[in-house]
Amino acid sequence: MTNSAPQPIAPPVSSPSAGITYAAAGVDVEAGDRAVELMKDAVKATHSASVLGGVGGFAGLFDVSRLLTYRRPLLATSTDGVGTKVAIAQAMDVHDTIGFDLVGMVVDDIVVVGAEPLYMTDYIACGKVVPERIADIVRGIAAACSVAGTALVGGETAEHPGLLGESEYDVAGAATGVVEADALLGPERVRTGDVVIGMASSGIHSNGYSLVRRVINHAGWALDRQVSELGRTLGEELLEPTRVYASDCLDLVRFLNTASEAGADLPLRGFSHVTGGGLAANLARVLPKGLLATVDRSTWELPAVFKLVAELGGVPQADLERTLNLGVGMVAIVAPEAADAALGRLAERGVPAWTMGTVSADESSAAASDPDYVQGAKGVDGGAVRLVNSYA
Repeated sequence: MTNSAPQPIAPPVSSPSAGITYAAAGVDVEAGDRAVELMKDAVKATHSASVLGGVGGFAGLFDVSRLLTYRRPLLATSTDGVGTKVAIAQAMDVHDTIGFDLVGMVVDDIVVVGAEPLYMTDYIACGKVVPERIADIVRGIAAACSVAGTALVGGETAEHPGLLGESEYDVAGAATGVVEADALLGPERVRTGDVVIGMASSGIHSNGYSLVRRVINHAGWALDRQVSELGRTLGEELLEPTRVYASDCLDLVRFLNTASEAGADLPLRGFSHVTGGGLAANLARVLPKGLLATVDRSTWELPAVFKLVAELGGVPQADLERTLNLGVGMVAIVAPEAADAALGRLAERGVPAWTMGTVSADESSAAASDPDYVQGAKGVDGGAVRLVNSYA
């Protein structure tokens, strides 16, 4: 065996006479500074008196003195990205909506346990900093944070020439929230007889785009194609921003649960954020073992974009259901006596919602052979969900 010398990671190039600079390596520090100038007003607009230090510090500062009034505050945290939906944004050169997808994926996971998302940070990796593009992304994040009632306290933009193409980027974010321990929502609160309420999605949201992109590429459809069933271009439909439910969910918690005594059976038992894995798998995560949520497909009609994906790709229904939200972005589980009040409150806030199922004891004997039955999803050995009937 012969030893060979380590190989350089790239072919050697002749050095410029003045030496190699950071800019020559593909990183434009001044462009990053310009991006910050373009975005800082949008970021500041999300700040309350609890945010200290403004924009540009090494760390975002958030005054949590209010937690002193809690009996037992629990911090909730979540992190996520947008997935391959960014490829649609890049192809269309539209970057001011992707922030809603990022914020929705992060803060709406936090509200599932009843926590209020206090603050968020973001991270953008790109091949080349184009100040206007980066500012558009952050403006979208800030706008979505304002909808969620969450402060955007910091972020990072990293230029990665040679790793990402000049027009390529990816985004990620993280948020922290707080909930009083005896107000924590979750599986242990769910009871037989509880009602399952679905809240409409705004479209595909931010999960399943690898499948969607494969389907439209296979069909040979361009993003600028006008689609009569959608009433707009295919690209416009696919880039529809994720609905951010955080403030609506927290309002529903306050509306239904505030009058309840601490530790009592709260009328609002919990939420399920319908993301990767689809409705059944995510709903099963928030049910206790031994209980079954029966969800009736006939209570809602599949939005046109999901029908289109199914038809263009010949995608089996089972695959659609475990990949896409199919029109349901968030689910609330409530006591039966609170169902009408919950539906009325959501309607007042402009959130389309409907009763889609009920919770009962899980007495299934042939679950393993039932393709419409899901139990123990995403590492949680919890309850089960069965989808019944056909979509309206």
